[in-house]
Amino acid sequence: MADLVLMPKLGFDMAEGTLIRWSKKEGEQVKKGEVLAEIETDKATVEVESQFTGVVYKELVKEGTSVPVSTLIAIVSQPGEKVDEKSILATSALQASLVKPTEQKPVPITTSPVDQTRLPVPPPPFTQTASVERISPLARKMAKDAGIDLSRIQGSGPNGRIVMRDIEKTQKSQSGFQPGKTQTRSAVQPVKESHLQWHPAPIPADQTSPVERLRLAVGRRMSEAKQRIPHFYISDDYDVNALMETRAQANMALGEDHKISVNDFLVKAASLTLRQFPNLNASLNGEQILQHGHINIGIAVSVKGGLLTVVCHDADQKSLRIISTEVKEMAARARSGKVHPEDIEGSSFSISNLGMYDVENFAAIINPPEVAILAVASARQVPVVQAEKVVIGWRMKATLSADHRVTDGAEAAQFMQVLGEYLLNPVGLMM
Repeated sequence: MADLVLMPKLGFDMAEGTLIRWSKKEGEQVKKGEVLAEIETDKATVEVESQFTGVVYKELVKEGTSVPVSTLIAIVSQPGEKVDEKSILATSALQASLVKPTEQKPVPITTSPVDQTRLPVPPPPFTQTASVERISPLARKMAKDAGIDLSRIQGSGPNGRIVMRDIEKTQKSQSGFQPGKTQTRSAVQPVKESHLQWHPAPIPADQTSPVERLRLAVGRRMSEAKQRIPHFYISDDYDVNALMETRAQANMALGEDHKISVNDFLVKAASLTLRQFPNLNASLNGEQILQHGHINIGIAVSVKGGLLTVVCHDADQKSLRIISTEVKEMAARARSGKVHPEDIEGSSFSISNLGMYDVENFAAIINPPEVAILAVASARQVPVVQAEKVVIGWRMKATLSADHRVTDGAEAAQFMQVLGEYLLNPVGLMM
């Protein structure tokens, strides 16, 4: 019997999707788990895997077409099988979902002379000489976007396979980045001084451009969340001396390609803390609170046109190294526009970390249907009082935004205290 492929629902608020490209054409064989198509939502472009094994009998939606969720988009049959296509299309349940698609036309974006000066220089033509078997799909995409010649890269994966970390390493070497070397403020001072010098210049013309789909989606969701969710905020200033020292020692042993970030420690610490506070690992459904058994931490990733949340599933069950590897891979896919459906689905609690931007403190808006989000600022060396003396110590501020319909200040404050205890003893997070 033929199998029906429907437009998947990639996120709880997704209403429709645009079929960007068919990876398998009509008449081609497809196996379960192979990429069948690329679907664009208002958040990202997702590679959708086939749930069936067989032959692509017919594609019912053309590339570039937007259709509602659960619309029939293709039929997969067995080799030689006779398919009653008319009967399938005449089924009442399917007729209701088969809405005439509308073509999605790209909207041109105009840029002013000032914006054009900020655009990156186009990369040199991409040359592909390595075989498909020796390059991971993600590595190939990253190399193509960066204009990197794969023939000059020695793969570090199994049997010399080129993987994501090889591309990242090449990008760093080409940009002059030196691992382990922190750029100081004095190093960038000449650039800042040049900005202070006044130079007469023509005033650029006003420009108008459409808001990108992802920015529209983020704006809509955050506006609704701010209006409907009674937010309250709890902040703390954490002692992270031990965390920074433990991380430095661990990264010396792990090597450049497997370094653990401060955010990895936070994901692990938050997941373990949530085990003690199930009300914060929950969602609100009408007058019922659903406390989730799985602890899936969403990590906000900055991408072109907005933010995208990737999800580390069952973070409390994973080691720091696994968390680090998974988050890096998902973030790379998000920035390249090729996330997997499971990368962005199912978060039960979120972390927004702006530490890399030298931020002192901030508060985040809750990502519905979740009931809490942790905003993390930069780890800084500041004067602190220790044994009645002023010394230099590492401190990091964090703010929990929580839904007052589900929790209260006392519970949220206790959550922040327990989280701080985990951060004070980071060795325990590595066990």
